[in-house]
Amino acid sequence: MIRLTGRYALAVFLLSLSGMHVSSFSPIAPVAVTRSTNVALQMVATSPTDVSSYETVDAAITEDNPLRVLIAGAGVGGLALAKTLSKNPKMQVTVLERTDEFKRFGGPIQLASNALQVLKEMDEGVYNKIMDKFTFTGDKMNGIKDGIRDEWYAKFDLASPAEARNMPYTGVIERPDLQQIYLDALPKGMVKNGDGVVKYETNANGYGVKAVLESGQVVEGDVLLGADGIWSAVRATMRDEPIRGDGSGVTYSGYTVFAGELNYDSFDNGQVGYKVYIGPSQYFVITDIGNGRYQWYAFLAKPAGSAAKEEKPDGSSAYLQNVFTGWSKDIHHILKATQEHEIEQRDLYDRPPSVMKAWTKGNVALLGDSVHAMMPNLGQGGCQAIEDAYVIAEELATATSRDEIEAKLRSYRRRRLVRSAAVQGLSRFASDIIIRGFDTPAKIVLKDGIKFENFNYAGVVTKVLQPILPIFFDIQFNFLYDGWKNTSIINWGTFLRLAVVGGLILLIAVGTVEEAALFGGLGLEGLLAGTEGFAGAEGLETLIANIQDFFPFL
Repeated sequence: MIRLTGRYALAVFLLSLSGMHVSSFSPIAPVAVTRSTNVALQMVATSPTDVSSYETVDAAITEDNPLRVLIAGAGVGGLALAKTLSKNPKMQVTVLERTDEFKRFGGPIQLASNALQVLKEMDEGVYNKIMDKFTFTGDKMNGIKDGIRDEWYAKFDLASPAEARNMPYTGVIERPDLQQIYLDALPKGMVKNGDGVVKYETNANGYGVKAVLESGQVVEGDVLLGADGIWSAVRATMRDEPIRGDGSGVTYSGYTVFAGELNYDSFDNGQVGYKVYIGPSQYFVITDIGNGRYQWYAFLAKPAGSAAKEEKPDGSSAYLQNVFTGWSKDIHHILKATQEHEIEQRDLYDRPPSVMKAWTKGNVALLGDSVHAMMPNLGQGGCQAIEDAYVIAEELATATSRDEIEAKLRSYRRRRLVRSAAVQGLSRFASDIIIRGFDTPAKIVLKDGIKFENFNYAGVVTKVLQPILPIFFDIQFNFLYDGWKNTSIINWGTFLRLAVVGGLILLIAVGTVEEAALFGGLGLEGLLAGTEGFAGAEGLETLIANIQDFFPFL
């Protein structure tokens, strides 16, 4: 169980939603699996340049004097931004990518409804090509299962919030496929690879910013956008801090993840998108990634570097089968079907929301993981990078002079700060609550007398939360799907509902609510009367069903 005092725990959760540090439930983002297939980037050479001298350019942004945009990093955020900006004849875009080639790393990437809607708005041609290789999960059954009893604990309705807004369903696409779609859509020579940005310099006496590359070569532009990931060199230069280690702002989450990707004949193929199996101190996820392939991941609370320290003489599959002894047969079936070369392990790192630290400085800005890296529990990491790209493109498109760029980038930060911080907080919240707060739900069994299964405090709390979580999921998905345009700082009505229900979940999980208050929480649906997508009568029926399941003799 989490050991926080009540007032402090509630404050941490509320501050996470408004911009401080702590992470909810929902689609788990696919996690790293390294494979051997490579997709080559276009090759473009860069000439050495004197870092101390700058070209003389006029302030006006025109087709004859275009804004020179440098993008550090060719991940989903950087490529989406490059494609949108490249359609503007007043923009000259260069993408600077560290890797020589795209390796099949990371497996599939989840694109939730909010990100798909943004991609459709940004470029419908690219969106249609993505759909050609896309696997929908949001139109299927998704949710949390009791990892021991193999019973559904709570289900996520991803379809209704999307349908209510005429948005595409959530789903997944192979990361290399997504990258290649963008590479094919970009003008030849726009992506320069094999030489990443290590720092930058700005012109103190006029226009210009210079990206210094690993080779020592220098590329000059008018604006630099750092989409170079959690270990961002652009961020380190902007904030005068190390890229890694103490002082970098990047922290170990406390969790390591094993991930496997394989061809798998699942009994519920076509019916279930993903399943999150919960239990004491760990959880396991199985997700359909299309074309007869599945991905699974096991989240364990371990110290950093456990992969190198723990011996696994019989391999990772046997190790995990032992870790999940007594858990669902579905977990053991897919683990036994997975070969060792199909399994990877990595530690999970994230960052606290950058509320007090810079997102922008002069004509330089950060986006994606470089500024708001998050845990994968919402599947929103790449989605939020895409939203960043959308807002940056909107802001830069309205600039008519280089003198306006700094203000345009500040406007981008203002529009994205609170929403991205809330998603970061919700993502971390999920990890902490599921692993440290959840257990096998308590249950009264009427067979050969009365049996009380797992009636410890954690088991009772997990059972009490069962009827509350669907309410929280409903609010959460409405929040995610409503705000994709980032035209307002935040929907305060939804924010308040998230804070109230999430705060109650946290308080129950940390054990600071009296016993009577725990069970009083079962009537929480009254707080949310009128919430879009949550019908009071249906909620009450669900509530009663859960109570009867807990007390079968009623």
